[in-house]
Amino acid sequence: MSSTSNIWYFEDIDLYNILCPKKTPTMQEKHPYSSYKKDQFIYFEDEPSDEIFLVANGRVKIGSYTEDGKEITKAILSPGEIFGEMALIGQEKRSDFAQAMDDETYLCPMGIEDMKELMADNRALNLKIYKLIGIRIKKLERKIESLVYKDSRTRVVEFLKDLANEKGKKVGFEIMVKNYLTHKDIANLTGTSRQTVTTILNELKEKNIINFNRRQFLIRDMDKLV
Repeated sequence: MSSTSNIWYFEDIDLYNILCPKKTPTMQEKHPYSSYKKDQFIYFEDEPSDEIFLVANGRVKIGSYTEDGKEITKAILSPGEIFGEMALIGQEKRSDFAQAMDDETYLCPMGIEDMKELMADNRALNLKIYKLIGIRIKKLERKIESLVYKDSRTRVVEFLKDLANEKGKKVGFEIMVKNYLTHKDIANLTGTSRQTVTTILNELKEKNIINFNRRQFLIRDMDKLV
């Protein structure tokens, strides 16, 4: 498994208890626990970057728009992941938007100054947050390169590999990933069409390289996933 998995999920730090203001009365007064319905926006591009968010329940889409109004999906985040973290390295205004994908999307918001204070007092948390920022920047660079130079099939296959490495759980010789993405979500994340994604996934399933249903993805053989 890739070492990025414990960076995304902070397995050695109880991130929820550290970052969720709901757990600390004084923090809750300053940053109340927030909930969103499906398709509701959390913030828009060019709004002030003054908070960081932890996903407590539901999913959040991070995206932006091209000059001609086309939506670009940059990431889909699930419980345990954070977003809005670029404010920690000097971003004054949002460069993307954040939108709830489920009716019961619950977030733990925290002001940037409070976050910096926590990081100053917790060296491990400080290191993890900055590693996370570095990894996300590299992933975005890879995605741009992939969209320019790689074909649709390669993009989908590499997405599945990244998904397995980052969010997968090893079960014997196989890797299981909880399936929280639709074919349309994968298409948006890989710059392909829903039909293309369905065709590629079905092809891999027929070859017994992967298996999937509404609840999970199962990567049977990472070496054959090419």
